[in-house]
Amino acid sequence: MLNHVVVALGNPEAQHEKSRHNAGWIAVDKYIKKTKWRKENKFQALVAKEEDILYVKPLTYMNLSGDSVFKIMNYYKFLPKKYGLIVKKNSNLRDCLTIIHDDIDINLGEYKIVSDSSSAGHRGVQSIINRLGTKKFNRLRLGIKTPLLKQVIPANKFVLQKFNQEELDKLLNTVEKAWPHVSENSW
Repeated sequence: MLNHVVVALGNPEAQHEKSRHNAGWIAVDKYIKKTKWRKENKFQALVAKEEDILYVKPLTYMNLSGDSVFKIMNYYKFLPKKYGLIVKKNSNLRDCLTIIHDDIDINLGEYKIVSDSSSAGHRGVQSIINRLGTKKFNRLRLGIKTPLLKQVIPANKFVLQKFNQEELDKLLNTVEKAWPHVSENSW
């Protein structure tokens, strides 16, 4: 029986592989073998199930992640209904939904765990909040901020740059520290 959905945010094309904006995908790929991922067109996502957790990589692009997440949460009946097909606003999804994503406001090598928090300008997270009608879900915010951001690169270009190997290693070490919260649902 499925008890929890973990959604890793990123962009699907090969050009975005190992980019800062794909920190969520990089995180789940560290623990979920690629051979287990399967494409689910009805969800517009790649999915992998392990025990009672469904891992998801939306294929909708970052800014439309909410479309994929809504379809999954609705399909598995995690969304409380108020009147017929209208989803109840401000539903508490902390027990069944975790989002993993990059965060430009947190230094690379650090992470934060939040729940019931605004998107802080992250468009993928805002898309999810808009589609689900709530911000009451868990988020693992993986820091991607480096001194390079403060120098000359605008944020929208910075997030699409690829990690260098040292940065990628630092991110993967951070994921290793944070992963027990994800795999054990210990929020």
